[in-house]
Amino acid sequence: MFNSPTRSRTGFGYDVHRFTSGTCVRLCGVDIPFEKSLAGHSDADVGLHALTDAILGAIAAGDIGSHFSSSDPRWHDSDSSVFLNHAVELAEKEGFYVHHVDITLICEAPNLAPYRGAMREAVADILDIDVSAVSVKATTTEGLGFLGRGEGIAAQAVASLSPKVVP
Repeated sequence: MFNSPTRSRTGFGYDVHRFTSGTCVRLCGVDIPFEKSLAGHSDADVGLHALTDAILGAIAAGDIGSHFSSSDPRWHDSDSSVFLNHAVELAEKEGFYVHHVDITLICEAPNLAPYRGAMREAVADILDIDVSAVSVKATTTEGLGFLGRGEGIAAQAVASLSPKVVP
């Protein structure tokens, strides 16, 4: 039964945004200085978008676009934590809590290693979980494809949800 969860759930999310002119990129809730920005209707935070989709997928609740249409002006320039919080609230209503997340950011630049800790902390704060339950990694495509040509940034995320135990 969906409304009485007894087993853990896992969801997967993916997002990509192209670069545009700008001075920083926002990834996993952290502004990172860079010679470009990411284009999008909201703040284009691919990390939080992928994670939002992962949580929505774990509870079989569609995708980010079905909850926050890019054609809706209400979401223009929105902070992506709004989307992530919504997904967490839906999961909680279905009887689940997020107990671990794993995010992989895929780009040639900027160098994300110096910001990894801040991104983990930002995601942990949004989810209200311990930072030890948040993994943020970065990789490249070795110069291959649109990401390798430096046209944008992609993200993959996995979210593990557990049933809430009611005393």
